[in-house]
Amino acid sequence: MPHFTSNGVSFFYEDTGGPGPAIVFSHGLMMSSRMWRAQIDAFRERYRCIAYDHRGQGQSSDPGGRSHDMETCYRDAVAVIEGLDARPCHFVGLSMGGFIGMRLAARRPDLLYSLSLLETSAEPEAPENVPRYRKLAWVAQWLGTRFVVDRVMPILFGRTFMADPKMAAVRESWRTEIASCPRTIVRAVRGVIERAGVMDEVASVRLPTLVVVGDEDVATPPPKARRIQQLVSGARLARIAAAGHSSPVEQPAEVTQVLSDFFATLPY
Repeated sequence: MPHFTSNGVSFFYEDTGGPGPAIVFSHGLMMSSRMWRAQIDAFRERYRCIAYDHRGQGQSSDPGGRSHDMETCYRDAVAVIEGLDARPCHFVGLSMGGFIGMRLAARRPDLLYSLSLLETSAEPEAPENVPRYRKLAWVAQWLGTRFVVDRVMPILFGRTFMADPKMAAVRESWRTEIASCPRTIVRAVRGVIERAGVMDEVASVRLPTLVVVGDEDVATPPPKARRIQQLVSGARLARIAAAGHSSPVEQPAEVTQVLSDFFATLPY
């Protein structure tokens, strides 16, 4: 299993190699790089696909501390892109990965060809969500994530995916992964719910940008995606039907097509 060490963390990553431009995939909270499996399979013949696990998540190590804040995770992404010689790249980030992607595009545009933001927000966590998320984090920290997984699943996935019998095996595989997150996942949760907004920074982004949102997303609903699209000059907005907060898993073919159509408009 390949690992890259930087900033005191051993980052797990998948790298397909190849001569094409790199696409770097950045996953959402309580998930892992495997959420991009369908997109990597679709793009690996044309692009060098890299997907990495955030510190303390998936197969990456956890260096400790109170919180894995977004500023630290942003620096991690810079280290991964530079350390794997993937610059400039197409950066595709979902939720937490999107928080990182917006910081990259605003502060280090030299590292990116383009930015794709899925199910994310440029705003701080909504105040009405924070007490509920803190309570879930407290339970996960002291009792384990298996005690909160049934509350977390409807946040991470839309109602169509949660009810579709054809998706039962996929649903169970993610339920198992989320339930097996270590109690230290609370550090990443704190980093997400305590994050600062980046509305002003996002307004400075001048890279080709795609914003994608599932129309059943309750964690970062469509109006938040629309606000990002309005902030970034020339940004495109795509809505994915019958998808919640994890559209690459819930509607993989549709998300792959939206990304492919966006990449086709770019000269690299």
